[in-house]
Amino acid sequence: MELSDSSFCFFFFLLLLLSPIPPTFTQAFDVPTLSFDEAYTHLFGDGNLVRSSDGKSVRLLLDRYTGSGFISSDLYNHGLFSASIKLPSNYTAGVVVAFYTSNGDVFEKTHDELDFEFLGNIEGKEWKVQTNVYGNGSVSRGREERYLLGFDPSKEFHRYSILWTAKNIIFYIDEVPIREVVRSGAMGGDYPSKPMSLYATIWDGSTWATSGGRYKVDYSYAPFVSEFNDLVLHGCSVDPIQQTPSTGKCHDVSTANYATLTPERRLTMNNFRHNYMIYSYCYDNLRYPVPPPECVVFPSEKRRFRDSGHLKFGRHHRHHHSKGHSRTTSSNNQAVTGM
Repeated sequence: MELSDSSFCFFFFLLLLLSPIPPTFTQAFDVPTLSFDEAYTHLFGDGNLVRSSDGKSVRLLLDRYTGSGFISSDLYNHGLFSASIKLPSNYTAGVVVAFYTSNGDVFEKTHDELDFEFLGNIEGKEWKVQTNVYGNGSVSRGREERYLLGFDPSKEFHRYSILWTAKNIIFYIDEVPIREVVRSGAMGGDYPSKPMSLYATIWDGSTWATSGGRYKVDYSYAPFVSEFNDLVLHGCSVDPIQQTPSTGKCHDVSTANYATLTPERRLTMNNFRHNYMIYSYCYDNLRYPVPPPECVVFPSEKRRFRDSGHLKFGRHHRHHHSKGHSRTTSSNNQAVTGM
C-alpha cells in the first residue's frame, strides 16, 4: 500500500513533535513471569547454559567449542513472548544472540518463525538488531528489517517482546513498539499460523552477521555471555504431541492492551523507525520489485533508501537534515548484509 506525499508530510510533522530518542516506558506489560524450570528446557550446549539458583534467570555462553540455547516446554498458538536480555560485552563481532518463536522442529518444510536477532558488534560501534517474519516455509520471501538500537544492550538489561495474534504481530523493545505486521488476505500462508515454541540461542554467525561477514568471532574474547531474566510466555499453549489446547493454559492476548497500537503508540513506533531503521524489505526493489502486500510505502520515506533497501545516509546525517542451533533463516540473511 502506498500513501501520498501529503499524507506523509502531515505524518512526519507529527513525528517531529516527538523526541528523536525512543522513550523507555516505565510501565511493564501486566503479565506474569515464569521460572526456567516451570516453562523451559535445555536445547543444546552442554554446560554452556547456566541457571541462577532461583531459576529466574539464565546465562547462555558461546565458546570455541559450542554455543547454547533453551526452548519452551510447550508450543503456543499465539501469545506474548518476552524477556529482559543483556548482550555480551566488548568485541562481539560474529556473535549472534537470537530470541525467536519457531516450529521448525515440527514442520520442517512449512515452518513459521518470528525473530529478534542481535548481530554482534565491534566495541564503540552502534548495535544492530534484526527482526523477521516467516510463514509456511517462506524463507525465500524473508521480511527482514534492521535497526540501530540507540543504546548499548551489553551495559544493562532491556526487554524484547514478540506479540503474535491471529490478526497482527508487534515487536517491542522496552514496551516501545518498533514494528507491526498486520495480517491480510493477500499474505496467504506467509502469515505465521501454526503453533510455535519460544527459543533463545547464542551461536557463531561469522559468515554473515557483522558487516556481511567482514568481522568474525574472535575467541580470544570468549566466553561470550548473554543473560536472560523476567521470562514471559503468555498465550495459548498446546500439547506438543497432540497439538491440541492444554487444559487451563490459555490466555487470549488479542484483547490485551499491548495488542493494539493506539495513535500515540503508532507515532512512537514510527518515530523509532524514522530514526533507527537502516534496512527494510519493503524498500528493497532488487528483491521485491512489487512490495509484499503488507508493506505500507511512503514515497518520501522510500527516497531515503537505496534500491537494495538500505539507508542511503547514516542515521546522524538524517538527524542533521531533519541461531548454533540449526537455523533455517541464516542463509537467507545473506540478502540483507549490506550494512
